[in-house]
Amino acid sequence: MSSSQEFVQYAADQCSGAGRITYRKMFGEYGMYCDGKIFALICDDQFFIKITEAGRRLAPELSEAPPYDGARPYFLIEDLDDRDFLTEFITETCRELPMPKPKSKKKRNSAAQKRRPQNDL
Repeated sequence: MSSSQEFVQYAADQCSGAGRITYRKMFGEYGMYCDGKIFALICDDQFFIKITEAGRRLAPELSEAPPYDGARPYFLIEDLDDRDFLTEFITETCRELPMPKPKSKKKRNSAAQKRRPQNDL
């Protein structure tokens, strides 16, 4: 079962205090980003946040579960109603996460390069 657009939008709205929240459909489910860093997954209308030391300190009682078969565990956030908690939790989690690697530019087609005249000096 995939997640509903309504749940994804609700989760994004609840997290909006932490920064610029965006989401993207991935493999039938959703990845959630804060200021360009992926920090959470939404699978089967459940909200999973990456595990960090900051997250463990802030909420040691949170349960951990894999968002899909074969995945490493994430924090499972079952109560999305506490916006203040989510804001602090996501802000601190994202502080520990690395910035995404810049995407490499696509190389030009080698056939196109062969057709270009070269200047011999």
